[in-house]
Amino acid sequence: MINTYEDALAFIHGRGKFKKIPTLKRMQRFMDLLEDPQTKIRPIHVAGTNGKGSTVAFLRSLFEQQNLTVGTFTSPFLIKFNERISVNGIPITDNEVTELARKVKPIVDQLDQELPEGGPTEFEIVTAMMFIYFASHPVDVVIVEVGIGGLYDSTNVLTPALSIITTIGYDHMQILGNTLTEIATQKAGIIKPGVPVVVGNIGTEAAAAILKVAEQNGAPVSQLGREFNYRNLVETQSSEQFDFINEQTNISQITTQLIGNYQVDNAVTAIQAFELYQRQQQKPFTVEMVKKGIQVATWPGRFEVIQQKPMVIIDGAHNIPAIEALVSTLKTQFTKEPISILVAVLADKQAEKMMSRLLMIENVELYLTTFNAPKNRQVSSITKLAQSLNSRRVHVVENWQTGLAELIKNQPDKVILVTGSLYFISDVRRWLVK
Repeated sequence: MINTYEDALAFIHGRGKFKKIPTLKRMQRFMDLLEDPQTKIRPIHVAGTNGKGSTVAFLRSLFEQQNLTVGTFTSPFLIKFNERISVNGIPITDNEVTELARKVKPIVDQLDQELPEGGPTEFEIVTAMMFIYFASHPVDVVIVEVGIGGLYDSTNVLTPALSIITTIGYDHMQILGNTLTEIATQKAGIIKPGVPVVVGNIGTEAAAAILKVAEQNGAPVSQLGREFNYRNLVETQSSEQFDFINEQTNISQITTQLIGNYQVDNAVTAIQAFELYQRQQQKPFTVEMVKKGIQVATWPGRFEVIQQKPMVIIDGAHNIPAIEALVSTLKTQFTKEPISILVAVLADKQAEKMMSRLLMIENVELYLTTFNAPKNRQVSSITKLAQSLNSRRVHVVENWQTGLAELIKNQPDKVILVTGSLYFISDVRRWLVK
């Protein structure tokens, strides 16, 4: 029985996260029994190794400049579960979460009995709740973020108006494959026949795999660096400014408060997708709405400055490509200030390689720590990691709260950065802004 919000969360989080054999058949059966709520929406579908959340945030802000209601489905949540299903950035209510869980539970129970491998996973259930919500609470635009991969992701039962693939990099290799071609092919699984796809900053190998799938599906492709681009990049510690160009449009001096040149990649990918969608829907696309939409867009936990003096930044970099992007930003914009990085990494990530990248910055001191990881996840051993790194600039902090408080108190002239895991920065952000 699901009587309360707490019951609903216990039901959702009590489900398994993965099955042995990837398939969409279970999700398709789930949708069939729920009377196919996914067919009642035609969303924008966003996949990619990194940059999905920021691209969704830019897109939402662009659509909001038209006074549209924008539904979003993102993961993981930063502070509260309800964030995953939101309208104009406002999470659905506890009561709505509870009611949605009540609706799906009888079907989940049925599939537990019907299917040899058992019923839906946690993410499949949350995805179903999202489809039900937006089918019964219509909004102007829905933007759906993929969980992992694309081809077998539970969101991939939808038919989008537009697909986006932000970046391709090494992450979740145990699920997606060990080469960029394999990973890109999985991400390209969201491409549907005839549906336009916008591709962000990806390398040659990944692009070849995506273009091959797009050609097989007759899907028109817009790729960063080919059909659209940016120029005249000006970076500061508080903003990025750039010009956007494609065959039809030239918009100068666009500014975003999301820091890092990778955020410019995400911004121009969002602008290209927004323009294609607006023209597809025969709706207006103006310079003013683009400039304002990008300028006011925010995305908590992505190079987010929480306080000044000392400057405390949190960033959700949790894999090698994201760490490399973070390193690039620090090397470009924080060349003189000493930087203290408090970092915790889940055990299934490439922690040593990630830390080695951070140590390439000469003005960095690393403080390895741990936190209470989510169910069935472990944090990398900070003692073993420190031994492997074998550097005087690496320190072990057993309690992150105590360690962070001491850094803030004793290092007023340093930049303090917290990173390594979205789950970790979620705890830290909650603690800092309480």
